[in-house]
Amino acid sequence: MKLFQKIATPCIGVCSTGIGDSVCRGCKRFDYEVIQWNGFDETQKQAIDERLDRLLSGVVARYLELFDSAQLAQQLKLQQLRYAAYRDPYCWLFELLRAGASQIDKPSQYGFTIRPGYQHINLVDVRDMIDHEYYLLSVAHYERYIVANRRRARHASGMGETR
Repeated sequence: MKLFQKIATPCIGVCSTGIGDSVCRGCKRFDYEVIQWNGFDETQKQAIDERLDRLLSGVVARYLELFDSAQLAQQLKLQQLRYAAYRDPYCWLFELLRAGASQIDKPSQYGFTIRPGYQHINLVDVRDMIDHEYYLLSVAHYERYIVANRRRARHASGMGETR
């Protein structure tokens, strides 16, 4: 990531934190991150963005192999799809799938292939599997680092004790 890169909101307009989810099913941010986003400084936003980037790119790489990121970038521009150039190219690939997985007949024309074990699954279903796994990973991260830390803090302060 570039130094002092301005981080745009990861919001994709499908927020589920307003209906009680702790992790947004759209952008995968935690509920408090959605609520406090405009109050965060760039360092805080960057940390969130890097976490989302790392989780998503890891999931996408399990299903798809990107062999030509320049070709993918060229196709994204040709299709007039926005993508953050500083992000991992596997995140660019997910943006492509989100916009038009049903219209991609030859992934190699976009610089990627479907990994063995998933080649029998259509690209729309692969995209949905990636999104679901990304969500589950984000929820696990939330429970491991946010919920668990809150419990430890309550316990350490004596608030978690029953008398």
